[in-house]
Amino acid sequence: MVKSINTKIDLTGNATWFRGIASYGKMMIGDKAFEFYNERNIGDYVQIPWNEVTYVVADVHFRGKYIPRFEFQTKKNGTFIFSTRDNKKSLRAIRNYVPANNMRRALSFRQKLKQRSRDLVQSIKNIFTHKK
Repeated sequence: MVKSINTKIDLTGNATWFRGIASYGKMMIGDKAFEFYNERNIGDYVQIPWNEVTYVVADVHFRGKYIPRFEFQTKKNGTFIFSTRDNKKSLRAIRNYVPANNMRRALSFRQKLKQRSRDLVQSIKNIFTHKK
């Protein structure tokens, strides 16, 4: 059995962990970490301490009316993508432990398209410019 590292729990609820195949379970937001436990497989869990989180990126649509998912970017272990029943409520609970300048909004579709087209043009320019 996995032991929680939190001493005080702020929010619990159902959640989905997206990692290739979706994993369904329970999440806990507490004073020490964000924790996710799979409903069916006890060994399938993740505990993300707050001091390990570099950014929390929320995928925001319709000017904040709909938030389908959010992700944790950590210092050592990469990114973890989650979705809960009420993502806005979860992000408000996370905001108590992660500084406001580390909470980010994901790029919109238009911003991604603009960035990729700019990168494509730059790579084409690099191909045809001769460097000595």
